[in-house]
Formats: sequence, structure tokens, C-alpha cells
Amino acid sequence: MNTLIINPSPSQWADLIKRPVINAENLEETVAGIINTVKQNGDEAVKNYSLQFHGFAPDNLWVSKDEIKDASKSINKDLKKAIHLAKDNIEKFHQHQIEKVKKITTVSGVTCWRKSIPIENVGLYIPGGSAPLFSTLLMLSIPAKIAGCKNIIVTTPAQNDGNVNDAILYVANILGLDKIYKGGGAQAIAALAYGTLTIKKVDKIFGPGNQYVTCAKKLVSADGIAIDMLAGPSELAVYADDTCVPEFVAADLLSQAEHGPDSQVILVTTNKKIIENIIDKIHQQLPSLSRKDIIEQSFLNRRFIVIEKEEEAFNFLNDYAPEHLIIASKKAEQLADYVKNAGSVFLGNLSPESAGDYASGTNHSLPTNGTARVQAGVSVDSFVKKITFQKINKKGIKNIGNAIEKMAEAEGLEAHKNAVSIRLKKSVNEKF
Repeated sequence: MNTLIINPSPSQWADLIKRPVINAENLEETVAGIINTVKQNGDEAVKNYSLQFHGFAPDNLWVSKDEIKDASKSINKDLKKAIHLAKDNIEKFHQHQIEKVKKITTVSGVTCWRKSIPIENVGLYIPGGSAPLFSTLLMLSIPAKIAGCKNIIVTTPAQNDGNVNDAILYVANILGLDKIYKGGGAQAIAALAYGTLTIKKVDKIFGPGNQYVTCAKKLVSADGIAIDMLAGPSELAVYADDTCVPEFVAADLLSQAEHGPDSQVILVTTNKKIIENIIDKIHQQLPSLSRKDIIEQSFLNRRFIVIEKEEEAFNFLNDYAPEHLIIASKKAEQLADYVKNAGSVFLGNLSPESAGDYASGTNHSLPTNGTARVQAGVSVDSFVKKITFQKINKKGIKNIGNAIEKMAEAEGLEAHKNAVSIRLKKSVNEKF
């Protein structure tokens, strides 16, 4: 498909918003086999698969407290300072998501409220391959701790030397996490879902990963294990008008494309000249980037689109429902009113997507593959159950009792009606 599209009609949009798909024959069958083996053989299966896929089988899956503390010594001061800044900002943003209990009197004698109860056991999968994502540990563990989760279990692949990435362990140390296990891929998801001798079974699994991890999360969720989302390849859409800074937009597109060959970037502008200027800046910046080869593969999936009318441009972007959306314009806040579907939005010329990935405070665990139409990113709410309560006194049952009887009778549920009728009769003369 031509990657430069001029004023596409809405009938073309369905094809333009398709995500890239990596063909993986027998993926589900392979992953199901891994899951079943872990269910049967536990720790040994996790170790064997680690040897098969990662080239190392740990003697002990658990990362000791000494290993966690020792990792801090190898982290330079500048990185430590950066991590603490990110930690503080993420904590500030997520602490404001705590919902206070509010008791509501719906009618005299009837009081209702909702209370957030933390999920007790949560599993966090932290990728540790070519780009160990210690930032993801910040993004997942901080809201889990704010929510009050009792047991936070972390799995992450060991490196070739058999050790977990030092920055991941440093983050674990400053957050007081001590249940860290060496395990990656589908086998780690299976261990979290069903438990092993060493790794505790959890109630909900969080975290991104490759196609094997995503497939494993899909399969265990079908077996009743809760998950955060099915995270696909990373994606970015940029809306840029005449007030954008082409150099900045080019940098944003390149930064997203370096995630992987299946990542996708989409640029929507109001005229062709803007695209030409941005492409020129891409050619200037690309040669110096260390992940140049990955970016070039990813750019095969790019879409550069001219849509002259603002509202129509955002209608297209809402159809695409991107994980990340940058509005590169001096009137970004005004244009933001058009946004209906997006995981996270970055407003103005000084708001790079990288800020959300690391240190602005918002969460970078976001819906992909168009699921931003109906789903939000990870938040404190992701780590709690919201339980409703109601208390009804004598006056309350009198006020709503007749309505309940009539509705239950209309639905043919006599026992439901009786549960109210018997109370109405008893409550006339007795105290409760």
C-alpha cells in the first residue's frame, strides 16, 4: 500500500487503520503446550524453557534480597536521580486516583455506597529482552502499591549471564518489592496463572510482552485468570498542522518506530508540505540512531496521510483509536476536544510521547490495536475491585418495597417478591 495518502474517503479508512500482523504459524498450539507443561512440571518446566529460549537455566528462580540490593551499586547517580523523579511523578498522578467512599441516600431509609478493595495477589510481567523495561516496573508496581495489593509478584527474564537487569532490580529495591522471579515468555505467564512450588498463583496478571506472552495471557484469561489487557505492538498517531515543529514530529515518529519491526506510526496532517518537511527531518535524524534497522522495518508499516479538514482528520484518528496520540499544534488543547478514542494524548509541541513512557506521571501501559475505543490504560482502578453496599432500614423498605414487589411480579419471580413482602409485614410491628 502507498504510504502517502491524500484525502482518503471514509470508505478507505478501514484499510488504513489496519495494524501490521506478524505471521506466526502454530503460535497458539505452541503456547498452549508450554502452559500445560508448566502446569504439570512447575519450576522445572520454567527452568527448562528458560534454557531453551533464553540460553540460561537458573538454579533458583527467586531473586534474593542480597541480589536486589547489590544491583543498586552498578546504577550510576544520574540514572538513579532520573528514576526517582519518574517514581515521584508517577506516584503523584496515581495517588489522586484513589476513590473516597461516598454514602448516597437514594431515598429516605436507603443508603448505598461503593468501596474499592485491592486485589490481593497480582503478577507483574516485566520484559527483559533487547530493551529491559524497568520503567514498566514503575508503571505497574506503583499503582499496585497505592491500591494496597498484598502480594506483588514480579517475573522477568534473566540476561545471558543469569542475572536480572540491574535497573529492574534497583526499581524493585526502592519500591520495596522482594518477590522477584527469573522467568520470561509464556512459561512465566503460566507460572503466574497456575502457580509453581516457588512462584505463587496470582489473581490478575499485568504487563506487556512479545506475541508468545500476549498469546499466553489470552489463553489463561480464557481459563478464568484475570489480565490487564492484550497488549499488541506499540503504536503512535500524530496530528500535525502548520504550527508544528517538523524536527520534533520526526523525532517522535522515530522514537515509536524503534520499539520493534511490528510497531506502527501514523502521521495525519492538513497539507502535503508538512509531510515533506517532516520526511526531510526523518532522513536527517535516522542515520545516527542505534536501532536504525528496526526503525526501517517498522517504517514499512507507516501511514502518512493528508486530510485537509480538522474535524475529518480527528474522525479518522478516532477510528484508528491509537495507543498514543500527539497533537503537534499551538492550539492542541482546543483540538483535544475532538479526541474520543486514544490511550494517552500528548498536547502541543513540547509534549513528546517519550514523556509518558517515562516521567510525566501518566501510565504507559495502554490499550493497543484499536481497543482504546472501549478500554483505558492501567491505573489504580486496575488493581482494585469496586464493591457496592446498601443498607435499608424500616422506612427504606417501606419506600421501595412496593416497587420491588411490582417489578418482581412482572418478571415472574415470585420468590423475589416474597423476600420483600415478608419484610414489609414483619417490619410494621417489630424492631430490627
